[in-house]
Amino acid sequence: MNSTSIGQVNVVSISFFFLFVAITLMITFWAAKKSKTTSEFYAAGHGITGFQNGLALSGDFMSAASFLGIAGMVALNGYDGLIYSVGWLVGWPVVLFLIAEPLRNLGKYTYADVVAYRLSKKPVRSTAAVGSIVTVLFYLLAQMVGAGTLIKLLFGLPYEVAIILVGTIMIAYVLIGGMLATTWVQIIKATLLLGGATVLALWTLAHYGFHFGNLIAAAENKYTIDFLLPGGLVKNPLDTISLGLALMFGTSGLPHILMRFYTVPNAKEARKSVFYATGFIGFFYILTFILGFGAAVVVGKDVVQAVDKGGNMAALLLAEVLGGQLFLGYLAAVAFATILAVVAGLTLAGASAVSHDLYAGVFRRGESKENDELRVAKISTLSLGVIAIILGILFKGQNIAFMVGLAFAIAASANFPALLMSILWKKFTTIGAVASMITGLGLALILIVFSPTVWVDVLHHSQAIFPLKNPGLFSMTGAFLVGIFVSFFTHDPQAEEKFNEETVRSCIGER
Repeated sequence: MNSTSIGQVNVVSISFFFLFVAITLMITFWAAKKSKTTSEFYAAGHGITGFQNGLALSGDFMSAASFLGIAGMVALNGYDGLIYSVGWLVGWPVVLFLIAEPLRNLGKYTYADVVAYRLSKKPVRSTAAVGSIVTVLFYLLAQMVGAGTLIKLLFGLPYEVAIILVGTIMIAYVLIGGMLATTWVQIIKATLLLGGATVLALWTLAHYGFHFGNLIAAAENKYTIDFLLPGGLVKNPLDTISLGLALMFGTSGLPHILMRFYTVPNAKEARKSVFYATGFIGFFYILTFILGFGAAVVVGKDVVQAVDKGGNMAALLLAEVLGGQLFLGYLAAVAFATILAVVAGLTLAGASAVSHDLYAGVFRRGESKENDELRVAKISTLSLGVIAIILGILFKGQNIAFMVGLAFAIAASANFPALLMSILWKKFTTIGAVASMITGLGLALILIVFSPTVWVDVLHHSQAIFPLKNPGLFSMTGAFLVGIFVSFFTHDPQAEEKFNEETVRSCIGER
């Protein structure tokens, strides 16, 4: 393949995209009639079924980094590109067995509800909200940069115009329809993405007798056996472990994923959600193996890199070779819809942290009026949307999958340790929780700045102070150790007294 229409105006993509936006905006206006209370705005009135929420969870999770980034990483780096897909998938059993049920039974709208259940509300909610907002902003930034790049290449619009377009539509989804609209946008997007990726994978395998081994053999013939061996992307074993831990445990600390468990009516439906989501996501990540190797063989690494240095257009180039302009247009619009849906979920999570945790939980000490909290949530949504647009423009050209990996490291360090210890450990104290969250967040951010990716690649120093590209191993471990150490040397009688009550409720819910 020597030429591609990617980089030129694609009328089919634009048509598909506006069709998706029109349908989802209709859903948003329908949802607006049912989003009058905080429960309806934050949690869709707890009326989503397990299957629906499983699809929505998979829609929330299968972001631009998943579809575009992983396929590109596999196409350019071979075997090592699969680290991200395997790491993200393995995180879901952790959510199923440790997080989903107690979270639904103990919380109301955000994960901070659970951490603060038996601890002092004000310090815990304040710290948890900051961790949530920072995680959301990192993740949001990656999606906005991906959206700008995609629109620039496929719709022929300037990058900045594309960012403003995404931000405006996303604000409309959340501001008007709340969680109910966001959920249905996720469900539609997940269905379209799974369908498109399945067709593309089957189309690729059809060239190799529907045998994955033949595709792998073709990749080996074209790029030698090294393409199928570890070491192409992450050469330092410690870096591999650090990245893997961040991807595994970061899922259990992502605010926009955790708040989805409040949309279902009970813990049983929450468990079903994770079961269905794991199936959908697992199936999708199997497809990324095929799409990545297919792009490497059918399209060629040189062509993939020529269009986008990070390889983010690999799956779309494969779609163009196999299915022509029509299929490329469809998948490009789906990729953009993917970004829109994830951005809407992230914005809602960030707005919830501001309105529910900070405003209602800290400033109003849990005694705010529902209308006031809802108004703050909507102002927060608007503010986060504007911030996302500004950050997307400022960070033009950054690597999508890398930014998402950093968001996972922050979530695994700032949010997950305190959440887990608050549920499982009786001696865990308020000061221990705050210390754990501050340590995890602070270490993650500091080590990211000192890492080769920022210290060398962005700030242009000759050598990085911190040698690893992902800080997860050290920042998450630090958060656990500090939380344990501080809790051993502090005493919280109220937290200990409420532990048995918390344990019972985490298993059976409210009665």
